[in-house]
Amino acid sequence: MKAAAFDYCKPRTIEQVLALLDQYGPDARIMAGGQTLVATLNMRLSDPKMLIDITGLPGLSAIERRGDRLHIGALATHTAVEQSPLVAELAPMLASAAPHIAHRAIRNSGTWGGSIAYGDPAAEWPCCLVALDGTVHVQGPGGQRQIRATDFFQDLYTTDLRPDEIVIGADVPVATTADWFAFDELARRHGDYAVAGLAVVARFDGRKALRVNLGLLGMGVKPLRAPQTEAVLAGKVLDAATIEIAAASLRAELDPLPDLTHSAQTKRHLASVLLKRLLAAADASRAALTV
Repeated sequence: MKAAAFDYCKPRTIEQVLALLDQYGPDARIMAGGQTLVATLNMRLSDPKMLIDITGLPGLSAIERRGDRLHIGALATHTAVEQSPLVAELAPMLASAAPHIAHRAIRNSGTWGGSIAYGDPAAEWPCCLVALDGTVHVQGPGGQRQIRATDFFQDLYTTDLRPDEIVIGADVPVATTADWFAFDELARRHGDYAVAGLAVVARFDGRKALRVNLGLLGMGVKPLRAPQTEAVLAGKVLDAATIEIAAASLRAELDPLPDLTHSAQTKRHLASVLLKRLLAAADASRAALTV
């Protein structure tokens, strides 16, 4: 199939983008990398009258430290995040998650902000942002808003982004030496949508985990946290017994949506497998530091 006819504009300022959104309302669509939008256009799942290409906007590709936060502009590509020395140093989870995103050609074009704005519950960046307690930055006619990632993603492909706003970036806390991060996912083939994925953010005092954030993808209509299991892990040494208790807690806490080839029970099992793998790796890492 081919996309239906539409008008196209490539503004040079955010003000011009917002004016077009105001003019066309629900008949407008924003395009950044286009890796999701172009597919929906060609399948006629999206039928805009105006396509607004924001790749010409200056200043939205920067990756920079701002105090105790690492800010990534909306137009930074997945590859830019993957290869950034600053990301590797200050937000290593993002560097480890990036290779799981589709394939190199898609990572070269797809953008950080596009993935966040689309809000796919099986996507890596929303999951990482939720686990990291990240903040999404948006701009509209009334100025800028900062929205906690756990509040930004609301339902299936539904976010707190208003029709007259665009995502301009997002930030995450800068890593410290007390922090440990990991991301992993299970897919039928590399580059396919993940059946299950897990992001772990842990802060340690020696071998004791002061807190553990768990972000899950592929489990529901949005990227999820697992607060009950996080509470089980807080203040504990992540030994084998604790990990088994946490895995049982996670299986009880999750209520996954089945897909065409995987039942809810299978997804629960796979999430617990990822949890046990990553928590064991976290404990081994901290044990090596305390020898």
